[in-house]
Amino acid sequence: MGKMTMSQLPVSSSSDKKTPEPFQDVSQGLKKLYRTKLFPLEDSYQFHDFHSPALEDADFDNKPMVLLVGQYSTGKTTFIRHLMEQDFPGMRIGPEPTTDSFIAVMHGDQDGMIPGNALVVDPKKPFRKLNAFGNAFLNRFTCAQMSNPVLESISIIDTPGILSGEKQRISRGYDFAAVLEWFAERVDRIILLFDAHKLDISDEFSEVIRALKNHEDKMRVVLNKADQINTQQLMRVYGALMWSLGKIINTPEVVRVYIGSFWAQPLLIPDNRKLFEAEEQDLFQDIQGLPRNAAIRKLNDLIKRARLAKVHAYIISSLKKEMPSVFGKENKKKELIANLGETYLKIEREHQISPGDFPKLKKMQELLAGHDFSKFSTMKPKLLEAVEDMLANDIARLMTLVRQEEAAMPSQAVHGGAFEGTMSGPFGHGYGEGAGEGIDELEWVVGRDKPSYDEIFYTLSPINGKVSGAAAKKEMVKSKLPNTVLGKIWKLADVDKDGYLDDEEFALANHLIKVKLEGHELPGKLPEHLVPPSKRHQEIDMGE
Repeated sequence: MGKMTMSQLPVSSSSDKKTPEPFQDVSQGLKKLYRTKLFPLEDSYQFHDFHSPALEDADFDNKPMVLLVGQYSTGKTTFIRHLMEQDFPGMRIGPEPTTDSFIAVMHGDQDGMIPGNALVVDPKKPFRKLNAFGNAFLNRFTCAQMSNPVLESISIIDTPGILSGEKQRISRGYDFAAVLEWFAERVDRIILLFDAHKLDISDEFSEVIRALKNHEDKMRVVLNKADQINTQQLMRVYGALMWSLGKIINTPEVVRVYIGSFWAQPLLIPDNRKLFEAEEQDLFQDIQGLPRNAAIRKLNDLIKRARLAKVHAYIISSLKKEMPSVFGKENKKKELIANLGETYLKIEREHQISPGDFPKLKKMQELLAGHDFSKFSTMKPKLLEAVEDMLANDIARLMTLVRQEEAAMPSQAVHGGAFEGTMSGPFGHGYGEGAGEGIDELEWVVGRDKPSYDEIFYTLSPINGKVSGAAAKKEMVKSKLPNTVLGKIWKLADVDKDGYLDDEEFALANHLIKVKLEGHELPGKLPEHLVPPSKRHQEIDMGE
């Protein structure tokens, strides 16, 4: 049961007679614990005015969210487009600051935009509490809904590009860092994007990264556009980035940095291709694991919140205790705020709480200045006991459910978009099914260029009329297209799925490379007219 005083024993022994009722699932269990055990403590000590609005059902039910943060022109919007292989409503890409809004890219049956004011009244969306940031923010917040397979398992939040200098901090009209902090508390992954081509971390960006403190476990860093510089420069940039991040984030663990070019264009300098491939695969696996790890993340966030709420209750009740009942309230309040650090130390010693669990001193002092201390609540042991009991017992019960739910889910639950190219054949790991549009041609157009493709095919020493994946890969990477794209091309070209390419399939692969290099989208499924003539009956037999 954890540590107990004598006075607590009668209370807990009577409640122990009742066997706790089982939770149906993790989400329902978290909701119940929050409402019955943690919320009453938060409510009693005005936790929501100081730290974070109350949680709602949608916070526990919604899909994993990925928050993208970066200075303008680091390729955030292009990165989202690359993941989904589809434009999204409201998307703008350009060298000038284009995204000055928060855009939640979410799954919906009909493509379209929902404005911020409508979003914050929708009980099914987890955004209702953003209302508190006011109209200046809501006018800069939209949801882009679209039916894309990637969005069936995750949602992506695009954020305004961060500029350097002071001016846009003033012109935003809302507390940018506070909004990001709100999202950081609720998302499953925070991806910080940097441009390897022009690495410069502005003051506002440093401030934003500091606002994301306490969420380092969710943070991943992407050093994008890394194909635009040579290896030596890349090593220097990587070193500079690690140095800067170390000063801002200051955690003992080094934050994970993924290096690459996250878009579907040929690499400018292909020297580091192997590195980029491995990095992209790692990042994709990390994102694909989010649905499976969502329950443990929500549990973890609730524990973090409960610990902060406990400390907050100690601080508030301690300040209340010190207040005079009649005269000199204002002076005493000023004195207590000035000496808040001493109150922290006293609570730390008295209740054996680690210093890391306390809210930031300066911020707490600023917030306290606007409150009437005489209206604060005194210590209510029952409320604290409920939270202690939740942390000591209920969380352990939920943990076994989390493990069961995790075991029942695939380790890579995100499908569609660019994730398919990293899942098949010699270009990836595993398998999956794709989505996209067809290409309109009437006859087997590949036949026209087949003689030139055949010449290459026979230099690859085919055995029994077929070349292996490894041999074909050596040839296909000469296109400089990234692995995600070549993986998709392999999947389309290996029509009979035997892991080898015959001369027709090899010609088809080269044709698809040409289609991609000319700037067209690849089809998600091989259209009938592109199936090699000798394979057409097989296609039907295989039920493709």
